[in-house]
Parts: sequence; structure tokens; C-alpha cells
Amino acid sequence: MFNGNNNKEITLHQNFMIQALKQAELAYDSGEIPVGAIIVKEGRIIGKGYNQTEMLKDPTAHAEMLAISSACATLNNKYLEDCTLYVTLEPCPMCAGAIVWSKIHRVVFGAMDAKSGACGSLFNIASNNKLNHRAEIIQGVLELDSQFLLKQFFASKR
Repeated sequence: MFNGNNNKEITLHQNFMIQALKQAELAYDSGEIPVGAIIVKEGRIIGKGYNQTEMLKDPTAHAEMLAISSACATLNNKYLEDCTLYVTLEPCPMCAGAIVWSKIHRVVFGAMDAKSGACGSLFNIASNNKLNHRAEIIQGVLELDSQFLLKQFFASKR
């Protein structure tokens, strides 16, 4: 459930999530599972990505991983401190690990992933107290929009 503190924060998160959804639509149009991600620092998008595992024949080409690589290149730094990752689907364990290693401050996601989510549903890697870095997690921003795109994609595959 989205737990924004005030209306201004809610609107900000929704506006950036719309940009992540646009990335998910690019994945959908490419025949990929429609997940999109952006990374924001100081109100500016510094990284983008959408699932490209089929196109690149690379199981690590998740939206979050590509957005993290893009943002690191933009900042010329391996750490993304004070950055927020917006992603349409809850990150998996691989992506949650990358969130921890890159020191992303906050993760905002749309739909939960009961089968492989690692930011609160199945696992809690990105904000685990036993790790050296913990990200703030906000879930449920434009959740229905994210779920709709995923359901539409999988329905077309049946």
C-alpha cells in the first residue's frame, strides 16, 4: 500500500511512476515482460531501463539493472546515494541485491510480485537490517496501472 506522507509527495511519486510505466510500455511493445524503471536524483531522471532479457539473450537485463547501469554511467559513479528507483514491478532478489550494492536511497514500486519479489512480499533484501545498506521502500504507487499492463501481456501469451 502506498504510504506517501503528503499530497505533494504522492503527486511526485505518481509523476515519476508514469515515466517508469512508459518504459514498461516499451518492453511490452518489444515482446518483453512489461517492466520499466527510472532512477531520479534531485528531481531529474538520470537512468532508464525496461526489460530486455529476450532481446539481449541476457537473464540479467531486467529493467532495474539497466536503469542502474545507466544512472551509474550518468553520474560516473558506482554508488547511487540520494537516488530513487521507480519501477513498475517489485524488484526480484537479483535486482534487490543491486539496489543494496549501489546504495540507492529509496525504491518506489507499483505491483507486488508474490512469486519473486524481494522488497517486502516474498523476501526483504533491499531493506534488510543485516545488510550494510538499506533502501526505503514505498509500494503500491500506480499499482493498478502496473498490474493491468502485466495482466494484458500475459493474457496475450495464452
